[in-house]
Amino acid sequence: MSTVTAAPLETEKKAPLILTPSAIAKVREIMATQDPIPAGLRIGVVGGGCSGFQYSMAFENQSGMMDKVFSFDDLKVFVDATSLMYLNGCTVDYVETLEAAGFKFENPQVKSTCGCGSSFSV
Repeated sequence: MSTVTAAPLETEKKAPLILTPSAIAKVREIMATQDPIPAGLRIGVVGGGCSGFQYSMAFENQSGMMDKVFSFDDLKVFVDATSLMYLNGCTVDYVETLEAAGFKFENPQVKSTCGCGSSFSV
């Protein structure tokens, strides 16, 4: 008679946003230069900019009480509950061209953006 043991169920939620491999690699590269090394990356949406909202990214040493924490290849990403509504389905990429380099947000919820491309409205 054989005994089968079940592995514990993972309760990790599927992240509502996507970080591309190049975005994850760039965040890790920048994090490695910080002293002390941060616990993770905060991605959020704040009021402001030409169109009403803009994205924010910052390193954090710990998550806040109201944060949802997502893991992308062991990179912790903290998102507050309000920002989560605006980031659902959003893809964060890191692009380098001859003209510029930076993080690019592709958000299916955005109805319009400003000319500079750093703010949006829903």
